[in-house]
Amino acid sequence: MKIGSREFDTANHTYVMGILNVTPDSFSDGGKWNSLDRALKHVEDMLAEGMDIVDIGGESTRPGYDYSMPAQEELERVMPYIEAVRARFEVPISLDTYKSQVAEAGIRAGVDLINDIWGLKWDPQMARTIADCGVACCLMHNRRAADYENFLEDVAADLAETVQLAQKAGIAEDKIILDPGVGFGKTYEQNLEIIHHLESLRVFGYPVLLGTSRKSVVGLTLDLPVTERLEGTLVTTVMGVLKGCAFVRVHDVKENVRAIRMTRAILEERKPL
Repeated sequence: MKIGSREFDTANHTYVMGILNVTPDSFSDGGKWNSLDRALKHVEDMLAEGMDIVDIGGESTRPGYDYSMPAQEELERVMPYIEAVRARFEVPISLDTYKSQVAEAGIRAGVDLINDIWGLKWDPQMARTIADCGVACCLMHNRRAADYENFLEDVAADLAETVQLAQKAGIAEDKIILDPGVGFGKTYEQNLEIIHHLESLRVFGYPVLLGTSRKSVVGLTLDLPVTERLEGTLVTTVMGVLKGCAFVRVHDVKENVRAIRMTRAILEERKPL
């Protein structure tokens, strides 16, 4: 698939999306990069470490968040960073937002991919905005509550609804990525289950993105704070590669790139390109 000006071989490789949170309250790195100079240096560092896409987010989606930030406030946060990254780097830019107003402005400023944690179901204009602009999108599974009759079947049904919204709006088939939504609308056990059965998402025929970096499923498993969840995250990344994920969304680029390369070398029985 093509994201921005870059072609991605999603059938044969796992790419790294690096996280750039420009929020004061994200669960892992809130406030760390909401200075333009520090943020640009972080992007530069992540690119040197092997990042393929940078994901810029201006609204925290930490557990318990009430999704109340006005679109204008979100725009005021993210636009300077989008414009600066686009001016300085060639990297494809993802914008982490579920609001069509923010998405449209970001796309005009150079965003190549919209990362919607509500899978087109929060803002009824989002699907049309993405379709009209012709950019790629990552559509995540999410629910307000972890209330399921048959977990894996219900997740698949929810994602089928998202895909239908995308198709109805005219989003091109080769512009869609699906995300199982680890940490969103799921219990601890359900998060483990969806990671274990990532291959179930591939029946849709779209590339899959896995986002587990430093999340509570790692912390609860290992009884570790957010600052000590690297090793657990790397295990989930390896699982993602084994299950055929095309993308992983991570905070620690260098270590995840190395884990992917080692896993690919074993699978392919040769040094990866």
